[in-house]
Amino acid sequence: MDIKDHILYAVKDYKIELSDTQLDQLKSYYELLVSRNESVNLTAITEPKEVAIKHFADSLSVFNHIDIPNGASVIDVGTGAGFPGMVLKIARPDIKLTLLDSLNKRIVFLDEVLQALGLDARLIHARAEEGGQDLDLRECFDFAVSRAVARLNVLCEYCLPYVRLSGSFIAFKGGAAEDEINSASKAINILGGGKKQVFKFDLPENCGSRTLVKIEKSRPTPDKYPRHNGKIKSKPL
Repeated sequence: MDIKDHILYAVKDYKIELSDTQLDQLKSYYELLVSRNESVNLTAITEPKEVAIKHFADSLSVFNHIDIPNGASVIDVGTGAGFPGMVLKIARPDIKLTLLDSLNKRIVFLDEVLQALGLDARLIHARAEEGGQDLDLRECFDFAVSRAVARLNVLCEYCLPYVRLSGSFIAFKGGAAEDEINSASKAINILGGGKKQVFKFDLPENCGSRTLVKIEKSRPTPDKYPRHNGKIKSKPL
C-alpha cells in the first residue's frame, strides 16, 4: 500500500484537504526521511503506515481544532525531522514558516527537503533558549509550535518567548497530559501566557491518544526568560 493511500485514509475525517501535489510532496518527504535516517538519526518511526499516522496525521491534526489564519507566521521550536512544521507548510504553503533546531545535521536535511519540494522556509541552527533571546526572533511570531519531548512547563519557557502578544503557543502532547498541563500553570503565568485551551483526540488505527494545548500570549515575556538551558532543567518554573 502506497504511503499516499495511508495518508488519505488517516486524514479522511480531517478538516484539511490535501491535493495530489501535496500528497506527492508528503511522499517525497517520507522517502527523503527514510533515506537519510540512518546517517542523521531523524526518527525511530519509518514504516509507511506509522509515518502517515504518527507523524503526518498527528501534525495535521492542528487544523481540526485551531484556526491558523492565511499568511500566519509560525516557528517550529526543536523541529527535529520537521514535525509538525514541515507538514504544516506542505498542507498550507501560505504559512510563513521558521524551523529551528539545535542539530545542524537536521537543518541540512530540512534544507534538502525544502529544495526537493519547492517550498521556502527560514532555517535556524540554534538552541531554543538562545533563539528566544534573539531580538530578531523574540515575540515575532503568530504561533510557536513544538512536539519536543519535554514537560509542558519547560516547553513554555522555550517557546512562549517567540510568540507575539495575542499570538499562541501550541504544544503537541500525548494522551495522558492532564497532570503535566495542571503543573504548568505557574510557568504559563510567569512567561506571559493567558487563556489555555486543551483539545483531545485519538489517532486513526488505534495509534494512540493525543492532546493539543493552545496557550495565548497575553503579556510580554519578562526579559530574563528563557534562562540558560542548565537552569531551565535544574530549576523548572
